[in-house]
Amino acid sequence: MTTVPAPEPPREAGPSATTPAVRIRRALPRDVGAVRDLVEPYAQRRILLAKELVGYYEAVQEFVVAEDDTARVVGCGALHVMWSDLAEVRTLAVHPDARGLGVGHALLEALLQHARDLGLRRVFCLTFEVDFFAAHGFVPIEGTPVDAEVYAQLLRSHDDGVAEFLDLARVKPNTLGNTRMLLHLT
Repeated sequence: MTTVPAPEPPREAGPSATTPAVRIRRALPRDVGAVRDLVEPYAQRRILLAKELVGYYEAVQEFVVAEDDTARVVGCGALHVMWSDLAEVRTLAVHPDARGLGVGHALLEALLQHARDLGLRRVFCLTFEVDFFAAHGFVPIEGTPVDAEVYAQLLRSHDDGVAEFLDLARVKPNTLGNTRMLLHLT
C-alpha cells in the first residue's frame, strides 16, 4: 500500500489468496474519467453525492486511486481538509469486481496516512458503511465537534461536504440514512 505523499514510490497492497495486488497512488488528471465512472453507479443509488465532471478536476489533488495489475483504476477516495486539525474522507468507491478484496481498506489507510502526514488529528466521514469505518476506529457522532469560532468560519464555506459535517438543514436530503462518524488519529 502506498502512503500518499508524492515523493514516496508506490508500494503494492500485498497479494494474498483472496486479495489481488493493487497499487495506491495519487490521482492524476488523466484518472478523472475513471473516477467519475466508479462513482456514478453509487451516485445513482444515492450512496455517494453526484458531482459534475469539473468538480472532479477541481479536486483531483485530493484523490488517490487504486490500480490493479493491469493499471485499471478499481477504486478511489479523497481527503478534503476542512480546518487546521480536521479533514473528511470523501468519495470512497470501489469497482464492483474489486469489492470485498481489501481495496477499500487500502484506500482508506492511504488517506488516513496522508491526514497524519498533514498533521491532522481528526477525520470525519458521512457514510452508510458504518461497520467498514468502525473497523478503522471511526465512531458515530452527534452534533458538530468544533468550537463556536470554527463553526462560524465553516458556515462560510460553499462546500456541500462541509455543510454535511455541520449537519445543516440545506443538505439533509443528501444525508438521510447516513451516519456521521469521526476518527481521532494517533
